[in-house]
Amino acid sequence: MRIHVIQTLLFCVGLTGLAQAAAPPPTSQVPQVAWTKDLKVIGSVSIAPSGDLYFIGSDARLHHTDSRGVEKWNYALGDIGRAQPVILPSGNVLVGSYDDTLYLLDTAGKLLWKSKLDGDIFASPALRLDGSVIAATAGGTVFALDQGGKTLWTYKAGAPIFSSPAVGADGSITFGAQSGRVTSLTPDGKPRWAFQAGSSVFSSPAIDQQGNVYFGSADRKVYSLSPEGKLRWSAQTRLFVNASPIVTASGLIVVASYDGNLYAYNTDGSVAWTLRLGAPTAAPALELSDGTLIVGDLGGTLHAVTSSGTELWKLQPNLKIDTGAEVSDAGTLYFATQGGKLSAVSGQRPQAGGPWSSYRVTPASGGRSLSAPELAARTQATQIAATRPLAGTPTVQTPPSTKPPVVPPPVAPPAPPAPPVLTPEQLAAQAAARVATAAVQTGQGARVQDAQIMLPLGPLVTALGASVVFRGPLTVTLAVKDLAPATLSVRMLGGQPYVPLAALTLLDGSKSRYSAGEGYLLSRGDRTLLRLPLDFGALLKYQPKAEYALN
Repeated sequence: MRIHVIQTLLFCVGLTGLAQAAAPPPTSQVPQVAWTKDLKVIGSVSIAPSGDLYFIGSDARLHHTDSRGVEKWNYALGDIGRAQPVILPSGNVLVGSYDDTLYLLDTAGKLLWKSKLDGDIFASPALRLDGSVIAATAGGTVFALDQGGKTLWTYKAGAPIFSSPAVGADGSITFGAQSGRVTSLTPDGKPRWAFQAGSSVFSSPAIDQQGNVYFGSADRKVYSLSPEGKLRWSAQTRLFVNASPIVTASGLIVVASYDGNLYAYNTDGSVAWTLRLGAPTAAPALELSDGTLIVGDLGGTLHAVTSSGTELWKLQPNLKIDTGAEVSDAGTLYFATQGGKLSAVSGQRPQAGGPWSSYRVTPASGGRSLSAPELAARTQATQIAATRPLAGTPTVQTPPSTKPPVVPPPVAPPAPPAPPVLTPEQLAAQAAARVATAAVQTGQGARVQDAQIMLPLGPLVTALGASVVFRGPLTVTLAVKDLAPATLSVRMLGGQPYVPLAALTLLDGSKSRYSAGEGYLLSRGDRTLLRLPLDFGALLKYQPKAEYALN
């Protein structure tokens, strides 16, 4: 058996080497976006070997489309969710949502089973080699379920888990928790080891060929642990690291930070290179078969970077990108942006065959180190896309035509100018508008509920210049530049999410004050975080209630 595994590994390495040798080098020519569609995407997209796409929408449905984004079917879940669906070898799809439930659907979208867990399923499930499933919840529990959805065992972590579990080649299960503790379990759910980081761990672990573990933390560090859970090294960044690292085919550990940099580390912890992206970044990188790295930032730019840290090209949809890009085996690259749009870029390289080349290892989202036969199958499946010319690669020019020149059509008049973009101050004023029927219906105005001033979440996030790290049915975790993430309560009013004004002081080190002339001011030291032209007197006017009901 050992000889067979070694031969298979050598076969995989040989195929990968042939593919890389035959492939043209990466090009710096900016690719064209083939299409962009409003598909309501709010989480990571999974790609089947056929090229079909699976994702959860803002309509709380699991959507199944073809490679062009044309819907085949959808299934109503009990709530929204951001976990990446897992596509099984059978073609069935597993998905978790914020209704605390795991669902397994067949290829036609029919429910096979569902299992109620103990909290929101924000973390993406992992698929084990025997077909069983590992899922973690915001309730702080790790579940192992068999192929029929029955619970095999549970493990209580003692804190919410937003870090997606990673399954190693030895079957071990590693994950991080909001307590900052990273835990590794045996395949039957017994603790192997635990490591305490300096702050919460949103980042999902990546595992290299030797079983070493890599993750980031809100303490602004990137960590590497040995297979036994001992600290190998840690590297300091300037802000928290919520992004999940990847391990490339050449052995680099690549991860972005909220400080706006993309970092590449050698396996010994030394810095291979650092690239300034220019905006806070929460999304994981993706490695293509030619070594190109793809990563999107919260400023709305998708970057393509060489394996040596030089930017090749970038696309600028100017809409926040907070989930990882994915690429099909045929070489179509997909990325989602704020507001639910999905874009496709065709003619690219497929995913690399590294030990952990994407957030969940494969386009189908397994979350597990691949076996030698699986690596061989992945290499064969991507062989064509890995060696063909890239879209946009210059071709041999043909001789000029002897036909008369074609007269170009009249130039169309320029498009009307886009409507002006509201400034943060204008958005803040919008978020703080007085209670009015029209404002409440559109979710744009402040309102009072149970003697509390409530602000609509969407305009407030924009006015703060914040990003949403996590959104559940009852809470939202916001990250404001240079501040630690803060979790605020959420209430649904008139079908829109609102947060209490008083909760804003939970932002790291912030203080508030109010005066009739200035309105509401939220600050941290000398820095003004938010100014709202609120009139407390008008909003909180006394409204007497009858002591006794009148007939």
